[in-house]
Amino acid sequence: MDLVGPAKIAFGIKAQIRRAIEAEGIPYTYVCSNLFAGFFLPRLSQSDATAAFFVSKLSQPGATGPPRDKVIIPGDGNPKAVFNKEEDIGTYTIKAVDDPSTLNKNLYIRPPKNTYSYNEIISLWEKKIGKTLEKIYVPEEQVLKDIQEASFPLNAIFSIDHSVFIKGDQTNFEVEPSFGVEATELYPDVKFTTVDELLNHLV
Repeated sequence: MDLVGPAKIAFGIKAQIRRAIEAEGIPYTYVCSNLFAGFFLPRLSQSDATAAFFVSKLSQPGATGPPRDKVIIPGDGNPKAVFNKEEDIGTYTIKAVDDPSTLNKNLYIRPPKNTYSYNEIISLWEKKIGKTLEKIYVPEEQVLKDIQEASFPLNAIFSIDHSVFIKGDQTNFEVEPSFGVEATELYPDVKFTTVDELLNHLV
């Protein structure tokens, strides 16, 4: 992962905990849930954010749904991220608890139908509302500056969004059998909720 700012510190602590678990020989399954769709989708970056607060979905605390007029996009909007409904994450986690195939591995929840770039998800939203949004792209250099200048917790949120939406850290690697398994492949019987279905509820 290509982390900066508070995200680098937070994920560094998580990595230390994981290494300690492994060093003690404690059996584990790490669930890599990716983005909580119920949290992120209704808060896609909206128009009244200042340049310093463009990345965070929380930069629009009054937002009740994705934008209707203007959207501010970090970077070029092309790296892909994974959006999963919280209940689906719970379902996959429960199924993995007693599954030997997840023992001492990462369980990645990466449904192809829930994997979108920022540009793709905005395009899908535009089709649903029958309207083309004004798009403002903010370069990575500005994102990094905003991470340095913002106070906590916004700088933490910005740095996570930098990792996800600019560096593509959720999807820029293959899941290798030596260290991980993919949930939708392991449990094809689970009917997960797609991003398309989730956005329908926000129209």
